[in-house]
Amino acid sequence: MNSRPERPIAITQGDPCGIGPEIVLKAFAGGLPAPAVVVGDPGLLQREADRLRLGLAIVPVATPASARELTDHPGAVPVIAAVASPIDLPIGQPCAAGGEAAWRCVRRAADLALRGEVRAVVTAPLAKEALRQAGHDWPGHTELLAHLAGDVPVRMMLANTELRTLLVTVHLALRDAIAAITRERVLETLRIADTGLRRMGIEAPRIAVAGLNPHAGERGLFGREEIEIIAPAIADARAAGIDASGPWPPDTVFMRARGLRDWDVVVAMYHDQGLIPVKYLGLDEGVNITVGLPFVRTSPDHGTAFDIAGQPGPEGSGLADPRSLLAAFDAAYRLSTHAGAPAPARQPCSLISPLPFSPRSAMP
Repeated sequence: MNSRPERPIAITQGDPCGIGPEIVLKAFAGGLPAPAVVVGDPGLLQREADRLRLGLAIVPVATPASARELTDHPGAVPVIAAVASPIDLPIGQPCAAGGEAAWRCVRRAADLALRGEVRAVVTAPLAKEALRQAGHDWPGHTELLAHLAGDVPVRMMLANTELRTLLVTVHLALRDAIAAITRERVLETLRIADTGLRRMGIEAPRIAVAGLNPHAGERGLFGREEIEIIAPAIADARAAGIDASGPWPPDTVFMRARGLRDWDVVVAMYHDQGLIPVKYLGLDEGVNITVGLPFVRTSPDHGTAFDIAGQPGPEGSGLADPRSLLAAFDAAYRLSTHAGAPAPARQPCSLISPLPFSPRSAMP
């Protein structure tokens, strides 16, 4: 019998000064479709659960295997202690203690995934500024996780029910991002996109490649990157059997891909080019996926939201919305269940893969 489905999904608490602990606890209170274990600070999480009046009991556990024993206990939240934060954290603003806590949780969760003790990792938001204040110079989860996994090449994908986009460059200043776009990097991105989508259950991925310049350069009139870098990389990818096309004008390619009509993913050249279209369609169901890691990692497509962290909300329930975290959990569940499995028939608007799955339903 395959024991893989019995392993829990690890959820990091995120920056304790942001909304991470709140949305994690609300996700448990609403019910999850598979076993999960939080990697975080048990004391802080219990105080947050009490503040939110969720009726949850935080149960420290030593291993992910121990968390499975609590699956049939409603209201129990298993937590692997990765950090003990000060009680007087400045909720609602970045600080070194918050950055250190978030960093320790990510490290522990990645270690559990690399050891095969959890089936996937879902990360609640952290703050890049807080990481730097704590002495950890990482621009975000994507780069940190790539390093923890052995400096493997990864790419960021953002997905919702209407659109997927994958980035050639991620957390770079725009001037540096343009300089980092090379034929080799674009080709590597196309390979990662093709492999990643196949692991998601898409048998023959259709990849659109956005140009860098207005009108995809207009045959060199507005820049030569399309002619000298992007088009040659696409040709290399097609020669390797990857169904990539372009470069397409970036102001229309996302519209054509919306609803997954013409393509399964759009490869964008830089952060805002790819993320603005996805986030414009709505943050509630958006999911960030790190493609290329040796384990499944997803996260909400929003940040720490310091401005609403710790706020009471209606009847003390808090203001943070857990729906994007729930979508990330659902995606991690599906990906960790079906990665590498034969692809079923395509469905036009599935978030991650064409596999049928009802969020927060009972486990099959």
